[in-house]
Amino acid sequence: MNNSNQYDLIAIGGGAAGFFGAIIAAENNPDLRILILEKTTKLLSKVKVSGGGRCNVTHHNFEPTPFSKHYPRGQKELKSLLRVFGSKETVSWFENRGVKLKAEADGRMFPVTNSSQTIIDYFLGTAKNLNIEIQTSTEVRSIQKSGEFLTIDCDEQKFICKNILMASGGYNNEASYQWIKELGHSVVNPIPSLFTFNDSEKKFTDLMGLSVPAAEVKIAGTKFSETGPLLITHWGLSGPAVIKLSAWAAAYLHQLHYVFTALVNWANESEENVRLKFQDMRTSHGKQKVAGNPLYILPQRLWTRLCDLSAIPDNKVWAELPQKNANKLLEFLIRCPFQIKGKTTFKEEFVTCGGIDLKEVDLETMESKIVPRLYFAGEVLNIDGETGGFNFQSAWTTGYIAGKAAATKKPL
Repeated sequence: MNNSNQYDLIAIGGGAAGFFGAIIAAENNPDLRILILEKTTKLLSKVKVSGGGRCNVTHHNFEPTPFSKHYPRGQKELKSLLRVFGSKETVSWFENRGVKLKAEADGRMFPVTNSSQTIIDYFLGTAKNLNIEIQTSTEVRSIQKSGEFLTIDCDEQKFICKNILMASGGYNNEASYQWIKELGHSVVNPIPSLFTFNDSEKKFTDLMGLSVPAAEVKIAGTKFSETGPLLITHWGLSGPAVIKLSAWAAAYLHQLHYVFTALVNWANESEENVRLKFQDMRTSHGKQKVAGNPLYILPQRLWTRLCDLSAIPDNKVWAELPQKNANKLLEFLIRCPFQIKGKTTFKEEFVTCGGIDLKEVDLETMESKIVPRLYFAGEVLNIDGETGGFNFQSAWTTGYIAGKAAATKKPL
């Protein structure tokens, strides 16, 4: 195949799934002519910003079933895919190529260099060594089937190929998927996942920067609840507990237009246990000032705010605390209400709930059931995970399976 615009495989999307799938295909079949098309000027942009610039490659959990439970969408399908190429295989793949990873206490895994540039440099260098071509600032407008070939129309260019790896990422509106839908595919309505909550009353704004290591956050009137680190910000609530909750409740909160009540249990304790604790403070520490001695290792400024909201004077001791004030304090401690109006999404780490319907994809190869030789990988699929390396893992997993399957097709 000598024509300059003809390729064996074209990966649409210069992100994690596109690069990984292209590299896997090239490793499995060095004779393939491969091109990566990226519509922006930046390659691997999410890899660069992930984990605060350290790149949260995956999560330290090598069992497919428990690992799959971290995906609000795609859990069932990923369980089988992770058995083929899961976090264990991901760690081995990188380490066998000289990119060592480390696990932190919360399970997140990063390069030992603590720099996402390590991953980027490896991908770019490997793509070059494997003769994978890369073209940026090239947006795909449409794809046409023409016999056994697929034609990709861009603004000023056309490319002809036998295989396409669709790794174009997630979009925040359904219209952006139109060129994919024109191929006959269904798209599950794309909406945001992984976002923080905007507090309309801003009663805690002046405490921004304070964090609690293990708080429970609930959505009032539902069973949606998550526990973990919670951060007070100038716009409201953030931290892993909130972001994880936003993933599982993404569709529900979208229906509410992000107007709802969040209830925070700062103590992460049951009401019964807190009442027993209060009783113990009355009997065993009765002379201790309530406001001056935070319970449950809460930051002093936060505890003071909860006492203020409960109308407890600074000099009031436990033995003299009226029951009505104790009840108020209990409520603010375990069911502290935040009137949420809106969300804040980290644009660089935007994750989409929705995408290509998995029923239309052959999960053994990630090939389209509608368009032969069209493969899918990454966030363009209706798969999304919690924060903590799970979204990158789905990119590696689907990219590996798609890349390997595409490599088995005969070259043009």
